[in-house]
Amino acid sequence: MLSESTLRRAAVVGLGSQAREDHLPGLGACQFAELASVCDTDEATTGGQAVAWRVPGYTDLEQMLAEVRPDFVIAAVPHHAGRQVIETCAAAGVHVMKEKPFATTPAEAADLAAACTKAGIELMVTVQRRFHPVYTAALQLLEQIGTPYLVEGRYTFCCPDPSAGWRGQRTLAGGGALMDMGYHLIDLLIWYLGLPDRILADVSATAAPHADYDAEDTALVHLSYDAGLFGSLLISRSSGPKSEELAITGTRGKVIVERGRVRRLDPAGQQIESLTRQPAWPAAAAAQIDCFCRVLDGTRTNPSGPETHRAHAAFLAAAYRSATTARPSDPKEYMP
Repeated sequence: MLSESTLRRAAVVGLGSQAREDHLPGLGACQFAELASVCDTDEATTGGQAVAWRVPGYTDLEQMLAEVRPDFVIAAVPHHAGRQVIETCAAAGVHVMKEKPFATTPAEAADLAAACTKAGIELMVTVQRRFHPVYTAALQLLEQIGTPYLVEGRYTFCCPDPSAGWRGQRTLAGGGALMDMGYHLIDLLIWYLGLPDRILADVSATAAPHADYDAEDTALVHLSYDAGLFGSLLISRSSGPKSEELAITGTRGKVIVERGRVRRLDPAGQQIESLTRQPAWPAAAAAQIDCFCRVLDGTRTNPSGPETHRAHAAFLAAAYRSATTARPSDPKEYMP
């Protein structure tokens, strides 16, 4: 059993905004781990964060693993770099917390899952909403609305320049808004309702006609389940204001989950109950890290491991396939 006196040593690899805003503060607030080192290919970024957090800084991952020997790595790297980081950590026998997405294709997901199993390491994909009380409360409230038959999701905000950085290039990002921010809605959908049986998607990269990018800024996904559940997800990083909502309607009412609030409504749309949570940053990030430490300790099963996230890669593959063929696609075909 873990105690606060036996802290696991963590290294953060990739020092972009996700690491600086979530994972590093999360390590500072968690119970069962401490920061041992940081690593990024940019020397200035590494140096600045090393000084700020008073730990060694590295630009070479293999060197860091050999010299620091962390218990686990938190990998918050661009999508195209994720595979190499996971494989390098697996070769060194170091466990990994991987910032979403787990992989950019089903084949990559299968390869990485096999690599983790062969190396005997744990890997947990960081999807913060699974550690936020509003989203876990929604899972409980869904038991009270009868049989679900409609799901509607929306996640939008306005990105000033969709061509900026690696996220605008599909060869580097693996996809656009659907792959990146849409991953959160996909994770909630699979967590709450399971993998759909059919997906029909459209994607667009035309919101900023004078910018040079090919990763979609907007995606609309229609989905259906053989049990009679239908719905859609709208994801856009070109349409403000910022909004995030997932609504699931059943035969006895509806659950609507948003950032910081979940509501249960009766069939007529009248509110029965609600739960609001005030901001508690970086509580969700810290809870993820503590959960992973318990996984490593053997006192908790991995709630977000490679096999779970192979379904996410299958969902994305089916959506992108459908967008190019204009025909419904079965995500289960991408999970051999």
